[in-house]
Amino acid sequence: MTRTVDTTQELAAFLRARRERLDPNDLGLPARRRSRRTPGLRREEVAELAGVSVDYVVRLEQARGLRPSADVVGALAEALRLTPDERTYLFNLAQQRPPNEDKPATTAAPPLARLVADLSPLPAMLMNHRSDILAWNDEMAKLLLDFGGLPPSQRNSIRLCLLHPVTRELYVDREQVVREGVAHLRAAWAAHPEDQELNDLIAELSAGVEEFARLWDRQDVKVKGRGRKAMRHPEAGLIAVDFEVLTPLQDPDQVLAIYRAADEESRSALERLWAAAAVPVEEFPDPHM
Repeated sequence: MTRTVDTTQELAAFLRARRERLDPNDLGLPARRRSRRTPGLRREEVAELAGVSVDYVVRLEQARGLRPSADVVGALAEALRLTPDERTYLFNLAQQRPPNEDKPATTAAPPLARLVADLSPLPAMLMNHRSDILAWNDEMAKLLLDFGGLPPSQRNSIRLCLLHPVTRELYVDREQVVREGVAHLRAAWAAHPEDQELNDLIAELSAGVEEFARLWDRQDVKVKGRGRKAMRHPEAGLIAVDFEVLTPLQDPDQVLAIYRAADEESRSALERLWAAAAVPVEEFPDPHM
């Protein structure tokens, strides 16, 4: 017989366990409250710290059918001094969506920036949920564009594909690439509605780029983490690349995009491109191995 998880019971058990784990001395509670027979905080202390009634905490810990709101879950997480992972777990148990309190990444996490460089000779770059390009290696710059020559505010893959004269002509099926990029941006917007810079970007492109406005009005939503792109490179000619987009667990607002040659002809073209740019190619992986 398969046993399903009762999230109400699990929520109750988790709240009790985390309440009993806390040391009242670490929270600076008044001395009169420190004489106690059982470890951890009392329910009334958790209620006071979270701004809810004692009866509410009792009913939650007794699994009496309550479903706390996102605000209450956040207050309980703060009162119980939960770690980020524990906080996410509590929201999942309560079947609530946590608010996006962290600011969007505007700089690459140093370990990820080193990883991008170490992935050479594979073209790689790091982006945030707005599709801002935060880090890239030499191969990606040679394949797509010299991002270092652009102001940081212009290093956005959607903006570049729509407006930059080089990237506008780079993709063989540009319509599909732009359509998928806009669909990805809509998904990011729904997940981060409080991101003012993302809202400003969408408003700017909607007002100034007819192509973006048309595709945005289609209401397409798609997060594509794997696929193939065909490029008409000004130096290397026709190139097909397979791409993979990975999300680091430690920095979920940043995504790592990695490109590989999709066939032997493209591999040879990329090798010529790296050689012309004085980029080592000895270890460039063979897609057929």
